[in-house]
Amino acid sequence: MKLTKYGHACVRLEKDGKVLVIDPGTFTEGPVLDGADAVLVTHQHFDHLDVERLRSAAPGLEVWTCEGVANELTDVPAKVQVVRHGDDFTAAGFSIKVYGEWHAKNHPDVPIVGNVGFLVDDEVFYPGDALTVPGVDVPTLLVPTNAPWMKLMEMVDYLRTVRPARAYSTHDGLLNDIGLTLVDNYLKLESDKQDADMRRLKIGESVDLP
Repeated sequence: MKLTKYGHACVRLEKDGKVLVIDPGTFTEGPVLDGADAVLVTHQHFDHLDVERLRSAAPGLEVWTCEGVANELTDVPAKVQVVRHGDDFTAAGFSIKVYGEWHAKNHPDVPIVGNVGFLVDDEVFYPGDALTVPGVDVPTLLVPTNAPWMKLMEMVDYLRTVRPARAYSTHDGLLNDIGLTLVDNYLKLESDKQDADMRRLKIGESVDLP
C-alpha cells in the first residue's frame, strides 16, 4: 500500500491500481481526486469536507461517511453511504472498519458533530478530529498534531496509548514553519522513545506500507 500526504488533513492510499482518498477538504490543493475510486470523510467540517470538489468529481465515485456529512451531499453525483461505529465494509478493494462517533470537544458554544475514524486494511488508522483509541493493533497511525481542540501533550499521550509502529502527522495545515518544527521535534522525541517511525510527511511525500 502506498500512502501520500496532501494538504492539512488529506491522505491518498493506493493499492493494486485502486485509489482511496480520506478527508479531501478545502485546505487541500491539487487534483487529489483524480483517478480516485472511493472517498472516506470523517466529519462535516470544511477542512475535511469540500462539497464542491465532490460535486465535480467523476461519476461512479463512492463516498463513505457519517450521517452529518451525508446530509450535506444529497446533490452530489457520487454514491454516498452512511457508516457508524462498529461497521465494516469494502471500498475500492480496501477493507475498512469504523471506530468512533463524535468529534473532540472544541468550543463551549460550538455543537459537537459526528466523527468516524477508519481503519484501512488493518494497517492505517485515521481518527479524524478525535483521539479515538480503536482497541486493536494499529501499525500505522495518522496522528493529529495541531488543532483548536487539542494540546501537544494530548498528542503524545495518544501515541503512547495506541503505540503504533509508524505515525505520520495529519491536521497540521494551520501551522507556520515554527509550529511545524515544534511538531517535528516532538515526533522525533517520541519516535526515539518508542523505537518507532514517527514523523511529518511533506505535502506530496509518499511512503510504502507493508
